[in-house]
Amino acid sequence: MTACLAPNGMTVYRGDRPCQRLLVGTINGVAVLERAGAGAWRQTGRVLDGLHISSMLIEPKRGGLFAGVHRGGVHFSADGGKSWEERALGITTPHVYTLGAVDEKGEPVLYAGTEPVNLFRSRDYGKSWEELPSIGQVPGKDTWVFPMPPKIAHLKVLAFDPRDPRVILAGVEQGGLFKSTDGGKSWRELLGYYRAEDVIYKDIHHIARRPTHPSEIYLTTGMGLYVSTDDGEHWEHLTDPKFRIGYPDKLHFSPRDDRTLIMCGADDNPGTWITRHTANPAIMLSRDLGRTWSAVTRGLPDAMVPSIEAFAMHVTSNSFSLFAGTTAGEVYISEDGAESWQTICNGLGAVSKVGHFRLLLPGGPGGPPGQAPRPHA
Repeated sequence: MTACLAPNGMTVYRGDRPCQRLLVGTINGVAVLERAGAGAWRQTGRVLDGLHISSMLIEPKRGGLFAGVHRGGVHFSADGGKSWEERALGITTPHVYTLGAVDEKGEPVLYAGTEPVNLFRSRDYGKSWEELPSIGQVPGKDTWVFPMPPKIAHLKVLAFDPRDPRVILAGVEQGGLFKSTDGGKSWRELLGYYRAEDVIYKDIHHIARRPTHPSEIYLTTGMGLYVSTDDGEHWEHLTDPKFRIGYPDKLHFSPRDDRTLIMCGADDNPGTWITRHTANPAIMLSRDLGRTWSAVTRGLPDAMVPSIEAFAMHVTSNSFSLFAGTTAGEVYISEDGAESWQTICNGLGAVSKVGHFRLLLPGGPGGPPGQAPRPHA
């Protein structure tokens, strides 16, 4: 009955009843929201005060809760978030940007991706971590960059193949899409989506495998949405930067019909937000695997300003809930397949990756981050 909403990490949660409790990762710890009946929610607490939460997950097998912290390693809770302990032994890169979990021969294996780019694995439920350094040693690393200071790339997203837990896709922002078939020991770059003329360089945001066709992969980037039907070897460009969501981030498949896609993102890259004073985000639906799209507006502000930085889904056998969190500390819910939304809380503190929230503060942060430079040939 619990789900997490954070900029990175796990985005799909499952239970035998509708979600009753939502843990929201903010720039000031984790806000605890609980359903109060008749569609109402209320904030009942806050934990990990003072920590900027970059990622969260609930490990499905044992139910442990993990939080990846901006410059704070990994924190663990065995009691649903009431009490916490640091579990970062062996993690030498303190900004844990994303978290992932996979079942390997009946045992949970955890992964932590960091900024600067590195990957760590734990086989003892986070008590200790081993470094898997090869992701940071692939050719072309000298071209990796992130637009905002200190301009250091990060491992933003991990996606696991449900047919084989050793097969991992990793997205570096900004640096590329990489595939491992041996549990992260070695990697090769997947290049079919990228073109030399792209104005934004290899800006990977989210990776999602279609549930009924796991070889079919959807990839959101700074250049739009792509699909591959052959495990990432070749790609088709479905939307571009001129699309309503020109800068897509998270994407979900409807549990009712995985031809239906639900996507969120801004209309343009963050380098434009500070001058326009808006991210102008949207949530959109496609019922034909990304070929055509319609905007969802019911229950959302006519003109949204803050960025939608987190997008999570909680699924039961006969229903599902969607949650969206913004840089203004708002949380929205949809329980009708994204057709309509309602605000369940605001003023929680920004839900934001790194410093995105600063771009939309009144008066701005003091200078735009700009757009990532293209590498020299």
